[in-house]
Amino acid sequence: MAYTPHEYNLALINKIKPSLRYEGTEPFTAWQKRALNQLTELLGLPLTQCGDNLKIEYETEHEAFTEIRFNFQSEPDYYVPCHLLIPSGASKPLPVVICLQGHSKGMHKSLGRAKYPDEIIDGDRDFAVRAVKEGYCALAIEQRCFGECGGMEDGSTDCHKSSMAALLIGRTVIGERVWDVQRAIDVLEKHFPQVDNQKIICMGNSGGGTTTFFAACIEPRISFAMPSCYFCTFDDSIAAIYHCVCNFVPNIRKFFDMGDLAGLIAPRPLVIVAGKDDDIFPIEGVKKAFSTAQSQYAAANAADNIKLVIGNGGHRFYADDAWRVMNTFIQGV
Repeated sequence: MAYTPHEYNLALINKIKPSLRYEGTEPFTAWQKRALNQLTELLGLPLTQCGDNLKIEYETEHEAFTEIRFNFQSEPDYYVPCHLLIPSGASKPLPVVICLQGHSKGMHKSLGRAKYPDEIIDGDRDFAVRAVKEGYCALAIEQRCFGECGGMEDGSTDCHKSSMAALLIGRTVIGERVWDVQRAIDVLEKHFPQVDNQKIICMGNSGGGTTTFFAACIEPRISFAMPSCYFCTFDDSIAAIYHCVCNFVPNIRKFFDMGDLAGLIAPRPLVIVAGKDDDIFPIEGVKKAFSTAQSQYAAANAADNIKLVIGNGGHRFYADDAWRVMNTFIQGV
């Protein structure tokens, strides 16, 4: 049988059993340590530590929240712009939702604000606004290669050049984005007492779901994770379907499928959100990955801490369905 190059590589991938899949032959915590070390290396982490050099640009009072716009240094000479929303009338530190947009014109969508002509904010992508409505603080972060952090003049994303340059020096864009989330948590802990750092929720859709998932794998201070429209087997999605180059981590499929990596989040609550008609993260692949993830959570004695929410549509977030499930975890802690 003659293969195209892509078909040939898919056939090779399908034959590979992830070498770091948990098999139950060692304590689960020992596996987590080995797996975390391997994933950290694959992502090109850690990056270089530095002072945060926090700069608050403005603070504005709105009807429902106070908005603080700031930026901080996540690695030497690289700055991350953010908006922190604090619900009005808060009398104690509140849980905080780290909000991550996917391939879009930028984090302003999390704030429910159109920035470009004819821009429409649909698919429940006003993440920060909704988080405030749920009674939480919200931190909108601009991800690398999107919006203010490397997006094009017209607002479109520009991942290719940065992703390829990163690979030349052993880095990945996923790792860089995860690092920015980790450093943002440092900033919240150090500078913003309005936030309850024991209840950090990370969420995002598509490319934001990607960062959410990997950040939760790497960073234990993330107490709850809600990745949307990303979680799927690598074989059924990232390998099989056209995706931006920022989705790729060299060699990762040798060691893990995506469901295996969920074991690094266990036993912390994980709410996976998917669209039944998502054409780039097919629902059957989502279900296969979720089945593997369930076995990981069972091994961590936390079978009830992982849920799959399937929305009646395509590649978007499903706020009502997802928050209904996530709130049961947050409010139960």
